[in-house]
Parts: sequence; C-alpha cells; structure tokens
Amino acid sequence: MASLALPAVLFCCAVLFAQAPAQQDQQSNQQPAPQTPQAVPAPVPQAPLPPTQAPAPPGPVIVLNPAHGGTDTGARGPNAAMEKDLVLQMARGVKAELERQGLRVVMTRNDDSNPSYDDRAAMANGHSDAVFISLHIASTGTVGSVRTYYDQLSAPDISSKEDASAAAKFVPPAASMLKPWNDAQRAYLNSSHHLADLIQIMLAQKFSGSPLTPLGAAVRGLRSVAAPAVAVELSSVSAPDPNALANSAVADIADAIARAVTALRATTTGAAKP
Repeated sequence: MASLALPAVLFCCAVLFAQAPAQQDQQSNQQPAPQTPQAVPAPVPQAPLPPTQAPAPPGPVIVLNPAHGGTDTGARGPNAAMEKDLVLQMARGVKAELERQGLRVVMTRNDDSNPSYDDRAAMANGHSDAVFISLHIASTGTVGSVRTYYDQLSAPDISSKEDASAAAKFVPPAASMLKPWNDAQRAYLNSSHHLADLIQIMLAQKFSGSPLTPLGAAVRGLRSVAAPAVAVELSSVSAPDPNALANSAVADIADAIARAVTALRATTTGAAKP
C-alpha cells in the first residue's frame, strides 16, 4: 500500500505544477489593457482685438475755415502769391498747434477745393459744441498786423446767383418755425462778438500795428454758422515774403484762439450757446 501511495502523491504534484502556469497566463490575460491617453484639442486661435481708439479730447470742436479755394483765389500778391494757398498753409499749421494743446480741430477744406458757404457752415452746425474760425489774408493793410471780424447782420447779400439760390433754398415757408439758414448766426451774435474781442486783445499783444478791438461787418462766410464764429485776417499778401509771413503767424494765432476759446467757455454757459 505504501508503494502505491507514493506514485499517487507524485501525480498530484505534477498536476498542480502543470495548472499553475496556465492560471498565471489566465490572470495575466485578465489584466486591463493600458488606456490610450486622449488627445488634447489644440487651442482655437482668438481673433486679435481691434486697436483701442483714444477718447476724443473734451471741449469744443474748433472748425478752421481756410477761405477761398479752387477758382476763387482771393487776394493776389507779388510773385503769384494767392490768398487761397496762404490761408490753407496757415490753417494746417494752426490746426497742428491747437491739437498739440489738446483741442479738437477740423478743417472745412484741406486741398484746393472751394466748398460753398453753407457746406462750410454745416461742418460747424453738425457739432453741438463748436467754434468757427475763418482765416484770411488781406490784400492791403500794415504788413504783420491782424484784424478780427464778427458778423454784423444786415440785409442779406444776394447779389450773386449762388447766394440768391442759397437764400431761396433755405428760407422756410412763413408758417414754419425754422429760421432761414443764412440767418443762423443771428442767435450767436453776442458770443461771436465776445470771442472776437478776446482774440483781438491777444493778437494786438503779438502783432505790432494791430488794433485793440475787432470790427463788425457783414461777413457772408459767418452768416450761416449756428455757433460762435469770427474771421481772422492777416495783412498782407503784399509782404515781401507772404509765405514766411503766414508761417511766422501760426503759433501766435493758434495761441490766441486757444486762450480765447477757453475764456469764452469760462464766461458763458457753453461755447456752442448764444
């Protein structure tokens, strides 16, 4: 019996050793497969933000009006000097100087064009707070002197076909409460006169031979402006070098305008109100 039991034990051990690798293989097959890492989506490119515009400086809009232009040359001087070119040159310099001081400035023309009186006035009338400055160079007068004008309303001048057409276009029916376009300055005569006083006082300190007071006149270029409006006239195209004269006047005229506008706003309820 003992001889028979030993082979049986050996048989059982052999069976166990034979099953062990199979169980290990089965367990290894049952291990979870490694997970494949999920792809991270690429970031969506963002559209660049538009550049931030600097806020417009506070205060009134200075509307510079270089007079004449196009076929209207204005005054003529020696060496083919023309007022239309000189005032445009001067207006560009005044604009740059006023903007350097932080004021908002637009020009009624920046080339050799000749907008109508009403088109020029509309650039001021389109702003709720504007001051209109028309620049001229005289054909006569003491060279280097400056005179400021404000509108002194009189009977409408409709001597030309253009003015007659404009008057007919902008005079409303009798029942209308609207004022005629070419009478827009009437409500601003006091503030315009005050502005002219301020500018002239300052110019007289800078330009020898200039009067101390402005002059009232029927200035057609101011009549349609619904805002304080003046004309500043430098003398004259007959100067030996009118280009140099115009350039030398830029800083002082710009300074007088800036200081006068500031003073006007300090003494009234607003530069755009009568």
